[in-house]
Amino acid sequence: MNSFFIEYRDPLFSIIIFFVIIFMIAFFSYWWNKYRFNRDTECLTNFLNQFSTSTSQSELYTLTSSGELSEGSWLLLANFYYKNGDYEKSIEIYNELLKICTYKNRLDIMNLLGTTYFKAGFLERSKQIFLEILKTMPRNQEVLNYLLLVYEYMRDYESALEVLEPLEELGSDVTLDRAYLEILALLCEPKYSIQEKTTFLLASYKKHHQLSYMIFEYLFRVNPVLAWEHLDSSKSELLSDIFWRIDEKDLNLDIISKNGYLRELFSARGDIDLAKGSSLFELDVLIKLQNKANATLNFEYICENCKRRYPFAFNRCASCHKLDTNRVEWSLVKNYHQNIGEEHNSFQ
Repeated sequence: MNSFFIEYRDPLFSIIIFFVIIFMIAFFSYWWNKYRFNRDTECLTNFLNQFSTSTSQSELYTLTSSGELSEGSWLLLANFYYKNGDYEKSIEIYNELLKICTYKNRLDIMNLLGTTYFKAGFLERSKQIFLEILKTMPRNQEVLNYLLLVYEYMRDYESALEVLEPLEELGSDVTLDRAYLEILALLCEPKYSIQEKTTFLLASYKKHHQLSYMIFEYLFRVNPVLAWEHLDSSKSELLSDIFWRIDEKDLNLDIISKNGYLRELFSARGDIDLAKGSSLFELDVLIKLQNKANATLNFEYICENCKRRYPFAFNRCASCHKLDTNRVEWSLVKNYHQNIGEEHNSFQ
C-alpha cells in the first residue's frame, strides 16, 4: 500500500509542492486583482455620478449605449464641441461615455473631462477629477500640470507649491514656477508690509532675472523711486506700457536721459524734449507732431510661445500656460482722454 504514496524525501514530492504553492499564489493573486478592479470601478462610478447634471442625459445615454456610433466617434464629437467653446455639450458626452467605456479608457476620458471642466471654469470639479486620477496614476505629468494650474487659479498657492515636488521628481524644471507661485503667495498675503514684499521681489529678481514685468509692475505701482533705482535698462521695451502710464511726478529724469529708448518714449509722451525722432514709427510720429495730434499709444500683449494676442498684460499665458512669455506691442490710436476744446489736429 505504501507504493501509492510519495515519500516526503522523494525529489518528485518537492516539485509537486512547489507547483502547488505557485498555483495557490496565482489563484489568490488573480482573485485579489479582480476584487481590486471591481472595487476601483465601483468607486469611480460612484465618484462620477455626482457630476451627472445634464438635462438631456437620458437621450445621450440612449445614443451612446446603442452602439450606433463608436466610442472614438463620440470622442471626436466631444472634442469638436470643446474646440468651439461649447463646453457644456462636451461635458455631457464625456459623462455619458464614462458609464459605458472600459476601465482603462475611463481614466483617459476622465482626464479629458477634467480638462474641459478647467477650461469652462469649474475649478472645484476639475480638481476633484484630477485628484481621483492621481490616486490610480500618481506619475501622470499632464494631470499634475493641470492640477497645478487649478490650484493657482483657485489661489491655493500652498497646494500648488506642493504639486511642484512630484513634478520635480519626474524631471520637470520647476524653478520658474516656484518663483512665480512664491511671489503670488507673498503678494496676496496681507500680513506682510509693502517694504517686505518689495524686498522679496527684488531678491527674487536678482536670483532668477525672470518675471521682470510682474515684479516691476508692482514696484512702479507701490514704490516708483525703488523701481527706478533697480531698473534693468535692457527691460525697458518690455515695460513700455508701464512707463507710458506712469505719473509725471514719478519720473526719474536722470535715468531717462541716459537711456535712448526711454528718451524717445517720454519725448513721444510729451514729458521731455530730448529726442528729435525715433526708429520706431509710432514714437517717431508722436515726437514729430509734438502733441499737436489727438493721438496716443494703444498696447497689445503677445505670448512669445503660442503667439496669442491679449488686450491685457499677463504673467502666465491663458492659452499655452507658459510663464514669462509676455511681449508688448503698440499702435497709434485716437486719444479720447484729451481735454475737450483743446486745439489739435485730428488723428483720423
